[in-house]
Amino acid sequence: MRITQIETFTVSAGWKNWLFVKVHTDAGIHGIGEGTLNGFIKTTEAAVHELAHLAIGQEPEHITRLAKRLLDSVSLDGGHIHRTAIAAIEVACWDILGKALGVPIWQLFGGRVRDTVLGYANGWYRTERTPEHFVTAAGAVVAKGFHALKLDPFGTAQGFIDDGELQLAHDILAAIRAKYPALRILIDVHGRFTEADALRAARKLAPLNLYWWEEPTTREREQPVNAVALQCPIRVATGEMYDTVGQFYTLAVGGGVNIFQPEPMSLGGFGPTLAVAGLAQAHGSYLAPHQSGGPVATAVCLQLAASVPNFLIQEHFDPFNDPWTRDLVTWAPTLDPANGHLSLPTAPGLGLDLNLEVVRAHPYDPKAYLNVFEEGWEKRLGQTEAKSGVARPRAKRRK
Repeated sequence: MRITQIETFTVSAGWKNWLFVKVHTDAGIHGIGEGTLNGFIKTTEAAVHELAHLAIGQEPEHITRLAKRLLDSVSLDGGHIHRTAIAAIEVACWDILGKALGVPIWQLFGGRVRDTVLGYANGWYRTERTPEHFVTAAGAVVAKGFHALKLDPFGTAQGFIDDGELQLAHDILAAIRAKYPALRILIDVHGRFTEADALRAARKLAPLNLYWWEEPTTREREQPVNAVALQCPIRVATGEMYDTVGQFYTLAVGGGVNIFQPEPMSLGGFGPTLAVAGLAQAHGSYLAPHQSGGPVATAVCLQLAASVPNFLIQEHFDPFNDPWTRDLVTWAPTLDPANGHLSLPTAPGLGLDLNLEVVRAHPYDPKAYLNVFEEGWEKRLGQTEAKSGVARPRAKRRK
């Protein structure tokens, strides 16, 4: 079996664009991947096509060899964009291999260690930044069956946060905690703060019984997050911005962080993410992959959730995207309201396929990206809606 063609598809989901990849073979089997990188969709799409000549004619079953070829054949490291392009192709090849053998990808990783996985909601707080609005929005999350949710309550703060803004963040979280005493509340700091203010904010908020403190410091180096984690009263999680396994090694050596958050697309796909999972296990730590892309990337993370022993919890945006996005793919996980767990894919390969009719109905929007330092970013309107002040009508899901 040989790779004959690589197609790419860009989709606007309103607040962000998604990039999907379809790898064809001469055996009539195709594989699906995703290469979403906020703000760099067309750039990553171009990278996929620039690498395509290194994949066409190759055997998709030999995935590690092909991924190494895609990385090593370009002498200068292309960083996130390079590895995201590789990930899109690498995941599609795993999809092909699973389909060819008639098994889910998790079976190729040694089988399942669990039947479901705890999920946490993100993308749910598209509202005004007040305690009242956030509590109302959290109520809708709980009503869907989630037992955990994540939010960034810090507005546009960067570097330092003044007392008034920190108090507002506290009041938002306190209101949610008062309404939902048993809810797991995860905080995303989005790499906002200096070490001093990351600790200052964490110490103020810690009495609210927060589940984790994500990406509290600069993304420039791994060491500042270690310095914070070793003193922080809230458990620290990080890693979504790393694009090499070696960065997680540095993180492990620094100590203090026991929740590793690889983004499978940024790292280059399943292979490097499994390497991080093994490193985390040796470190006595846990895996909680970042996932703010589209529904194909969701399936990637759930394949890992099925097979990685030290898997902790999975981020889940999908139920809070526009309803039509559910029709982009042929499978999506269900949520069990009894325990807040997501179901895992069971069909061969990745477990889903693209609906190209829906893909083509929602073309790329150059202004669809997220900027967390822009006032009102919490509403996730995308730049087009944010600047017009008029939200587009929410498309209804097809029956």
